[in-house]
Amino acid sequence: MRVLPRLMIALSAVALAAPGTAQRSDDQIVPQSVELGKQGKAALAAGKFEEAENLFETALAVDPRNRWAYVDIARVAERQHLFGKAIKMTNKALTLEPNDPDAIAVQGEAMVQLGATARAQANLQKLQQICTKGCPQIAQLQAAISRGPTVAAVKPAPTPKSN
Repeated sequence: MRVLPRLMIALSAVALAAPGTAQRSDDQIVPQSVELGKQGKAALAAGKFEEAENLFETALAVDPRNRWAYVDIARVAERQHLFGKAIKMTNKALTLEPNDPDAIAVQGEAMVQLGATARAQANLQKLQQICTKGCPQIAQLQAAISRGPTVAAVKPAPTPKSN
């Protein structure tokens, strides 16, 4: 019988604590998650992709609302030519903030690499609507669209047929 009151108190504490964390605004990311993101960016700049990805994933474990970590994982995936993964990660970032210019641009670049230039153009139009005063992401995506797909355009070497 003593277990029931303790259980009810524990459940009440959980119920009261949950809304506070769920309603935390985007600009109140846990500082430890932000710090891990900075370390991940340094590792990415040094070309240590696996280390960078691990740091970004740890940043997400600390605070799943850190949309910048999703975008940075997408950047790592792009550098590794994992464009589908890059699009998946930017989709997660865009779920948290649908108008994130970085996520839209990185996603557009991955789409270009996969040969989906029409979808990348749609991302460019969305960026132009969001950034009315202009932002570097517009030029970044325009340059990627102008270059065109580098991975999708590569054709495998023909294999000789054997009879």
